[in-house]
Amino acid sequence: MRKLLIGIILTWTLGWAVAPPAAGRDVYNVKSERKMLKARQKQQWKTLKSQQKAQQRSWRNLHASKSSRTQMKHQMAHDRRLLRESQRNDRQNLKDRQRMAKERMRANR
Repeated sequence: MRKLLIGIILTWTLGWAVAPPAAGRDVYNVKSERKMLKARQKQQWKTLKSQQKAQQRSWRNLHASKSSRTQMKHQMAHDRRLLRESQRNDRQNLKDRQRMAKERMRANR
């Protein structure tokens, strides 16, 4: 029993001494998350632009009144504003998560 206890304590002590300082903690990778967000937002803009161009091309064959065309243009502008606002919120959420992760790292030290 004594040998078992000594072996456990020795293993724990050596494991603790050899382990890297950040072992066991959640390592928050800021760059990769920011890069993924940027790529996703870029793709969202490309998708929106291609959709809107396709809509405008379809208007050529559509005999619509000026008021309906104006309404469609306003809807497209509204969609752009919504996307811009949602992306701004996503960026702010990322900054908040980064700030919280920094505070957690400081508190764990």
